[in-house]
Amino acid sequence: MNISMDDSRINNISELEGFLKSSKRMVLRMETIDEKYKFINKTVRKFKYQKLGRKEKHLVLLYIKKFTGYKKAQTLRLVKRALARDLQRTVYVRHNPHVVYGASDIKLLEITDALHRRLNSLATKEILRRETEVFGHSNYKRISKISTSHINNLRDSEVYRQFWVNGTKPRQVAIGKTKKPEVNNIPGSIRVDTVHQRDVYHINAVDEIIQWEIVVCVPQISERYLLPALKRLLKQFPFTVFNFHSDRGSEFINKVVAKLLNKLLIEQTKSRSRHCNDNALVESKNGSVIRKNMGYTHINFRAAEKVSDFYEKWFNPYLNYHRPCLFVTEIIKDKKGRERKVYGEATVPYEKLKEITKQRKQDFLKKDISFEKLDIIAYRYSDNQFARMMRMREKQVFDKIEKMKGS
Repeated sequence: MNISMDDSRINNISELEGFLKSSKRMVLRMETIDEKYKFINKTVRKFKYQKLGRKEKHLVLLYIKKFTGYKKAQTLRLVKRALARDLQRTVYVRHNPHVVYGASDIKLLEITDALHRRLNSLATKEILRRETEVFGHSNYKRISKISTSHINNLRDSEVYRQFWVNGTKPRQVAIGKTKKPEVNNIPGSIRVDTVHQRDVYHINAVDEIIQWEIVVCVPQISERYLLPALKRLLKQFPFTVFNFHSDRGSEFINKVVAKLLNKLLIEQTKSRSRHCNDNALVESKNGSVIRKNMGYTHINFRAAEKVSDFYEKWFNPYLNYHRPCLFVTEIIKDKKGRERKVYGEATVPYEKLKEITKQRKQDFLKKDISFEKLDIIAYRYSDNQFARMMRMREKQVFDKIEKMKGS
């Protein structure tokens, strides 16, 4: 059904405003682009759009939008064109209508993309132009006249896809599982990260449940140093480690680490994209433990072994037997479902290990370790006594590090 429209009785802005209010629920659309353009030309001149105030211009735009169905941005563009000159539909004229790019031309494009690792279409067009005009390669004459948009069209063509073998493709690394590790509320699921301090790297590992923490130091992240360091790190945990979780960095996501963990029957997992909390525990320990105690001073790579010995004999026992950590005692949810964790318990990781062992009635310790042996380490000195001794050894280590700077 065709409906003819006669707006000759709408002659001023007040009548136009009344029409818009009375026809809010009416849907009016013109069919062809020519009709719409003709209507815009007529309306702009009829109401003298350029001389109107801001409010009146808004009413005219609403009127045009109602009959043409255009969005606000498109309506504004067309009105500006109508003010400059009569709005007319432009007919697309193809440049070089007889140019046809055959298989040989597509092959030249494929070779160019392969050599330059597939640059954007504008840069590729410039290379094709230079091949002809600057370097005089006549075989590029036809393909050099191609438009940037048609380069993308040819890249999607079947002929190009048959030739193209160097496209960038995401590579799935089959090392570790991308998931949040299953802790099962028992000790043995550790989070691992590295802290860089100029010439050395601190490898920090923290258990998810009891916050048992082990730190080692290496001069480089390489197979030569990393494998012994990880063995040394895992050996210092008194309980069996069943999960090894890290971020997606190459220092841990590699075949050397995967082989070691597989040999020890330890599942390797890695952080998920856009899940910053997956490795949040060890990240927080990097600042509150490593940086707070080791600072930011330069450590010579030759001192890495001395630092690791200090860690093993003094710092790691201090962290696990004499330095209390905070633990979640309650999770409160508000009306919107957001969780707020209450850290109401402060205890050392060793006491937490004994508590969980008693609650679960399960022995998590390694075969050659018992609580009787660990009690000797835990209760031989008070927290302040051991901390004082540890700080003295720490000062000795840093004095040696300072001497290495001058040598």
